Amino acid sequence: MKSGERNPDKELYRQLRTLSCEQLWEDEVPRFDRASPGERRERVALVRAVGVVFSESGTAAQKNEVRPWLRRLLQDPCEKIRRYAMAAMPKIGAGHGEEAELLSLLRTTTAEREKKFLGQTLEKIGGSATLEEMAAAGLHLQTEQKVRASVARSQSPSVVRMDRTLADFPGLTIHLRGRAGLEQIVREEVEDTTRGPQKFRVVEVRSGLVVIVPVAPFSLADICALRCFASVGFVLGNVRAADAKESTEALASVITSPLSRRLLETFTDGSLRYRLDFVALGHQRGAVRLVVNRAYAMCPAILNDARSAPWTIEVHPAEHRDSVELTPKLVPDPRLHFRRADVPAASHPPLAACMARLAGRRENEIVWDPFCGSGLELIERALLGGVRAVHGTDRSAEACAIARGNFAAAKVTGVRAEFTCCDFRDFATVAGLVPGSATLVISNPPMGRRVPIANLRRLIDDLFAAAATVLQPGGRLVFANPLPIENPHRLLKLQSRQVVDLSGFDCRLEKYVKLAR
Repeated sequence: MKSGERNPDKELYRQLRTLSCEQLWEDEVPRFDRASPGERRERVALVRAVGVVFSESGTAAQKNEVRPWLRRLLQDPCEKIRRYAMAAMPKIGAGHGEEAELLSLLRTTTAEREKKFLGQTLEKIGGSATLEEMAAAGLHLQTEQKVRASVARSQSPSVVRMDRTLADFPGLTIHLRGRAGLEQIVREEVEDTTRGPQKFRVVEVRSGLVVIVPVAPFSLADICALRCFASVGFVLGNVRAADAKESTEALASVITSPLSRRLLETFTDGSLRYRLDFVALGHQRGAVRLVVNRAYAMCPAILNDARSAPWTIEVHPAEHRDSVELTPKLVPDPRLHFRRADVPAASHPPLAACMARLAGRRENEIVWDPFCGSGLELIERALLGGVRAVHGTDRSAEACAIARGNFAAAKVTGVRAEFTCCDFRDFATVAGLVPGSATLVISNPPMGRRVPIANLRRLIDDLFAAAATVLQPGGRLVFANPLPIENPHRLLKLQSRQVVDLSGFDCRLEKYVKLAR
């Protein structure tokens, strides 16, 4: 077909795509079945339309009616019709019967093109029967790996074990990644040994990155006792290659290295499955395919699985060598066990933890968050200990209810918690919030990005004024300031300021102390 010419298959598909399941099944499918071989080929787009429409809006009973029809189409003399049928099967669900029909066709076909499409379908629906015929069928390595991953996913579900201890860690380096601007707080948290013997040592700090090494046997739970980082990656190696072939070989060797296997086997129950991600480079499907196929050839025990792998192997670009890191997929994050619900434009959890650490720990603390949202800042500060009471205010009654529920789920004992739906400027109406009553005001106020603010400068000025009134001498104000403005209140003295990257724009994480006069 010449460039610019209309594609009849696509035109017909667009028309059929607008029909309902009933219209397709009761009118179009019988018409297709009665047609001559030539007419059926011209209307093959119907098979695609059925697969898409029934997958999106068909009931279970309707899909069950369609499956035998698609299986019959696998016997059609026309290769194009067979191809469209096999492509539609995974969309509406397929079982052992469909797998058996596909394998039967695979045994008899001699067309390499058809073998390719059969392999692509079996990648999605193949199971144990497909595995048994892998060698005889001569399926591509990629198909074999995908089928093995699918079978492993169902027969040997993987779980990341937080409690397993890694005792053998020579040369292991760990990257704690987070927002640029927060790395010094992350470093201080790692170096804080008040909770027990130190298990990690900081060896380097870069923008958005704190590099640590273990100094004692450790578990993932030990790492997740740290709250200020966003993600953790075990460095498997550093790769720099002159060409694509050399890069593929180098990455595959790192993915299947003894270190990689030791980490995966230690921290995983079930099959060893990972997803490969070239960070900051967007979709790299061609490169991913080459690397994971080569890695599978080297070590079939480690499976690439883009659907639901418990681990991600991330390739982070660097100036001289790319860093290859093994990252656990901790969803939900065990550090946020208390987060029962969230609100729009809620705080980034590691930022909330960093703010709490920046505020510091004092005994008998009275804490107020003027924009409490889902309550993260108040919870993080309470978890550090020494808090007697927290007050959260928010103009959203839903936010106050969510914050109240999250705080209760955090199970911080001995802390009185009050959440009030009101404008923070009306703090005088909140029981317990009187001038000079609070020791800490901590908040991540609206930034004016996702939630429009009519006068953001006035809002921040009013926050300064409220904090200056509510705080007692020596009390602290810690907040994420979205504006590059100086504090207008003489009683609040700036103690620290650091610029933090909030993915596309900067804020200033600031700490003030209230003077006696």
